[in-house]
Amino acid sequence: MKELSKELMASALAPLVLLILKRQESYGYQIIQLLKEKTGSELSVAEGTLYPVLKKMETKEWILGEWKNLDSGRPRRYYQLTEKGRKELDNQYEQWNFINDLIHQLWEKPISI
Repeated sequence: MKELSKELMASALAPLVLLILKRQESYGYQIIQLLKEKTGSELSVAEGTLYPVLKKMETKEWILGEWKNLDSGRPRRYYQLTEKGRKELDNQYEQWNFINDLIHQLWEKPISI
């Protein structure tokens, strides 16, 4: 299982959640399981890490949370992406691609000063 630094996890988690919510509405535990599944169980996100991020994104109006009662009788808070969140996702996606490209350039080519 991959252990990412808290700093890296904090910066990467918001765009990952936004990407998941772009495809479908979801609740916290389901988001954790999707991340685990997509990484072949290499990435484990604790509830204590995810829920503060969800709350912060909801405050910024990137996502909208709504309590729903299912057949199981247990209410769950489902989150969906807002238009503001979609724009933020596009912005963060561009930023991550820029950083990724830069890392690859620096990794592959010697730096001459």
